[in-house]
Amino acid sequence: MLKKSKEGPSSKLLPPEIIERRIFLVRGYKVMLDSHLAELYQVTTGNLNLAVRRNKNRFPEDFMFQLTKTEAEPLLLQFAIANTSRGGRRTLPYVFTEQGVAMLSTVLNSKRAIAVNIAIMRVFVRLREMLASHIMLLRRLDDLEREQKEQGLQIGAVFEVMRKLATPEEIESPKDSIGFQ
Repeated sequence: MLKKSKEGPSSKLLPPEIIERRIFLVRGYKVMLDSHLAELYQVTTGNLNLAVRRNKNRFPEDFMFQLTKTEAEPLLLQFAIANTSRGGRRTLPYVFTEQGVAMLSTVLNSKRAIAVNIAIMRVFVRLREMLASHIMLLRRLDDLEREQKEQGLQIGAVFEVMRKLATPEEIESPKDSIGFQ
């Protein structure tokens, strides 16, 4: 009997590493740029944003938002987006959260869009799992550090007692000498 793989056709379509490199943290959300999503879906950025505008009620602020100039500048410089005088981007980019990407599959109803969304959702889940394991490791490190500090204090106390025992206090000379003088 053949076992079915968890990985479907979407994993062959898009390696997870490509998707991971296109997820950014903006305003506390893990997001993807509209231009990156358009590239993955193999549509133009304009067509993707048009489909979203036609279904605006499906994309509340926590699903999709437009970047400010200060937020967009570092991201756009990273990808060497063409300047506006040469036909590049004229508007600030939109970004989509995990829920927004999931909602895109209802707006862009093609086999490619469904496969891409499945691949993206798997990457988001994997990132969440990695983050959870990192948080657990950080907590454990904090516990170990706290224990180490407590043990350090106890060891310090032991050394203090040993120093007191090793250094003789005032050696009392006998007042009355015994024996011949």
